[in-house]
Order: sequence, then structure tokens, then C-alpha cells
Amino acid sequence: MKKTSAAKKKPVKKAAAKKRSSAPIKRRKAATAKPAARRNAPKRKAATKPAGLAKAAKRPVKRKKPADLLKGISDIRRFFHRNEVPLYFISATNFNLLGADEWIKGFKFITYIDCFDGLHPNLMSPRTEEPHEEFQSIEDINNYLLTHSEVRDYIESRRMSNRTAGKALFLMFDEKTEALAKKAGLEVIFPPAKLRSWLDNKVNTNRVAEKAGVPCVPYVLSPVKNHAHLLQVAAKGKLGSDLVVQTPYGDSGHTTFFIKNEAEYAKYAKEIEAEKECKIMKRINCRGAAMEACVTRHGTIVAPLMTELVGFKELTPYKGGWCGNEIFADTFTPEIRAKARRYAKKFGDQLLKEGYKGYFELDYLIDTDSGEIYLGELNPRVTGASSITNHAAFALADAPLHLFHTLEWMDVPYELSVNALNRRWADPRNIDSWGQMVIKYTAEDVQRVTDAPRSGIWRMRDDGSIYFWRMDTHRRYVEKDNEAFFLRITRPGDWFYEGADMGILVMRGRMMTDDFQLTERAKKWLAAIRGQFKSMAPGAHGTNGHEHLLEIGGFKMM
Repeated sequence: MKKTSAAKKKPVKKAAAKKRSSAPIKRRKAATAKPAARRNAPKRKAATKPAGLAKAAKRPVKRKKPADLLKGISDIRRFFHRNEVPLYFISATNFNLLGADEWIKGFKFITYIDCFDGLHPNLMSPRTEEPHEEFQSIEDINNYLLTHSEVRDYIESRRMSNRTAGKALFLMFDEKTEALAKKAGLEVIFPPAKLRSWLDNKVNTNRVAEKAGVPCVPYVLSPVKNHAHLLQVAAKGKLGSDLVVQTPYGDSGHTTFFIKNEAEYAKYAKEIEAEKECKIMKRINCRGAAMEACVTRHGTIVAPLMTELVGFKELTPYKGGWCGNEIFADTFTPEIRAKARRYAKKFGDQLLKEGYKGYFELDYLIDTDSGEIYLGELNPRVTGASSITNHAAFALADAPLHLFHTLEWMDVPYELSVNALNRRWADPRNIDSWGQMVIKYTAEDVQRVTDAPRSGIWRMRDDGSIYFWRMDTHRRYVEKDNEAFFLRITRPGDWFYEGADMGILVMRGRMMTDDFQLTERAKKWLAAIRGQFKSMAPGAHGTNGHEHLLEIGGFKMM
């Protein structure tokens, strides 16, 4: 409304200041008379707002933000660089969270195997072996570490108060681990083992996927009594006779069975029939893919899609067994990448409803015939792919995924635009190209290792031979195609057996061709690293005095 000059303003009558009454106002005779109909119209009541709207119209009270509120990525990074709470990753090796100590002040690794021969500045590994039962799992290793006198003394020496000794992450843990950690004064910064175990069940994963609206390969959940019963169950689900059967728990290379006929079923009948319920799937022609994500209070953060190295005989003795990953901008098609991100977000949002928060990984199966993308399985934890995810360019530009996981347990309020972060992480310009191979011993014999390559950066000569260049704790400083980072798992004095983890080789660029075969460069590096190991049959002479007596076991170390 425009203002008028003072000269043109009419004097305001006192009556105008009062609220308008319901009585009719007398008009001057000069004014035009209202039509009779309007004069005689019933009096209107003053309009009143409904009670709810009246309240809504009030100005909302602005809540005062906490003084310690972290406002975005910069504050979050500063918070961890100034951290005073002792933080630990306790596991067989430190492979899964390589480099985490460079992001978080006071972060230490406690491991059973020292991959760096005492040269890692933030890694503690017991020097002496104390009596224990034979290890059957990583959980057993972690429980042993938490009871080891050297580890207990080390944690106690860094205790920040009588109340707490810090916080701990684990690759794998059970309820016994939780009890031992509590006894040591450590808070486990993962959802409870009971919930993780329930989600880790491949059968339950499909149930969660159904709630989330994430598609799975056509399947049926059922116990299996024999081969004939398997075919009956498959027929009801219209799955055909070429089937894939998964038992609820375990590494996919050990617990995924490909069955075309009764003879193939007989090989795995004991394992399958022992389960109360199995996942029975239609067999499809597919490629493996993986995506890591993190459930936070502000939403699900989703990392880029990775390809998977699966079942290569040069790398693993297990058919269908995971043996590495690649990350690069053009993984599959833009449509598949977008679907994978959408499904991961939906799955993460459903996990939050199930009571889960923090780090998780989804394995996808991409049907090469139809182009459809299906959920394969869930890993509610950091994984073997985490090292690739957390060292990629998008993570270095903002913050690694494990940092957002840890933040959920640091008792500090924070603000974060998850949508903006996810958009940046989906941008091809923020995704550099890396690959890793997990190298297992593939022969069926048993050998004692007498020599093994050191962890660090290696270089390849023009003739295909390699040499150790320098020690490093992760792959960030690999610059050229003739360089690679190797993390040694098997040490001199350990045993080679079928499926033993020898080490992890990480390189810039791709390790597979577009038709998912190992590149010639990858094959050269694989042969060269294998050539650095020396071993001999049990009972042979010539050991080097560094025997560690690592038990022979078939469980996954990473």
C-alpha cells in the first residue's frame, strides 16, 4: 500500500482506533445509499480462525542450537583431528580400516597379525602367544585379544578416566566380545551383536529387502530335506531346476551352492539339510557389484558402486568366492548406478527402522540378460571393500565413510546435508579408478612359509619382475601404473593351506576387462607377488626361526 503525503491525510477519528462493532455504521446522506437487499441482509459474524490455525499462526519459538554443534563436514573433520577419546579397531589384521588413524587423533589398531613387522606407528600386536583354544572364527581371535595380558595393559595405559577406557570397532564380534569389551571399559561402537547376527542371516536379509522395496533374485525360503524336496520347493516358486542354494551364515564362497542335478546336490547335502531354512534362488547369468553405505541420524550416506572380482581360479579356490573389487566412474551403466544408489538408500532407511545404524555393505547381482539389478546379500559391518571406499577421491575430498559411522557414537550433535553429500559422491569427477585383489593360496597341499614379501609399495620393471620400493601403511601414495601397494597377511613361519589369505594387492586403474576377465597387467602383478613367497613341505629342514604357528583354519580373515 503506497504512503500518502501529510497534506492529503484526513484527521483520524478516535472511533477508528476502536475495534469495529457489529452495529451498522451510519453513513452521510451524501453517500450513495446501499440497495435495500444489502441494507436488510443478515449481519455477518466476525470471521474467526480455527483454534489449530490460530496457534500455527504464532511465530515458532527458535530453539537455541547446542554450543558444541558440529556444522557440516569442516567441523566434523576438525572434531576428529582434536579427538581425545581412545579409539580402537580390534581384528585379525588392520586391512579393513587402513588409514583410519590418519583421520582420527588417538585411533589405534590392535591386531593378531602384524602385517608391518612393527613399523606401523599406530598398530599394537601382542609379542607373545598366550594359551588359547584353536581359532574357529575372527570372533575367537578378537576374544583372545581382549583377554591377552599385553592388550589389557595397553588399553589400561591409555584409559582416559575411571569411567571409560575408550571405544572399539570390530570387523566381527559376538556377545562374548561385548562382555569382554565392557569388562575392559570399552564401548563397542556398532549395533548389538544379536541384531547384527539376525541381519547377517541371508534369509532375514531378503525379508528386510521386501520391507524396503528392494528387489531380490526370484527365490523361496524353505528347509530342504533332500534333492527331490528341493525340486518341489523350486517348482512352487517357478525357479526352474538350475538353482543356487545359500545357507543362512558364512562367506558366500563357502555357503553358496550351485546345483543342476542330484550329483551336485549330494556334494553339499549335509550342509544344506542341517539348516532350518535356506534361500533357494533361480540361477541367473550375472555380474557381481558392491556398494557401501552408512545409516546416520540424518539419512543414509551412499558410496559409489564397485565391481567385484568373483571366483577367479588364480585368486581363490572357492567357486563364487569374493576376491577383490574395482572402483571407477563408469561402473556398469548410469541407470544401474542410479538404481543401486536408490536401493541402498531405501535399504538403509529400513535398517534404521529395524534398529540398526552405522556402516553396511550390499552385494548386488546384475542380470546380464535382462539388465535388472538385484540384492545379493547384506554385510552389516565394515568389509573387505572398505579400504577401497575410504581411500577414494570422493572420501578424501569430504570424509571417509567410516568417519560418519564413528560419529554416530561420539556423543556430539552435528548437522549434515546427506542429500548434498550423496550428490557429490555420485559425481563421476569425484571417483578415481582403483582395484584390489585378495590373493589366497589355491593349492590343496600344506606348506610352511619360509619367506614372504613385505607390506608397502612395490614397483615393476619392464621385464615384469618387481622390487620393494618403500614401506607405507596404505595405498594412497601409489602414483604410477608400475606401482602397487601390497599388504602381507601370511608371514614367514605361517602355514599355506587351501584358502589361506596370502595378502592384498592394490593398484591404480582397472584389474578387469569390460567382459570381466583379469587384465594382463593384473596377471603380471599377481604372478610377481606370488613369486615373492617361498615355502616348503611340513617336516622339511630350513625354517628361518620366525615360526608363528598360526592355526590352519578355513574361516575368512577379512
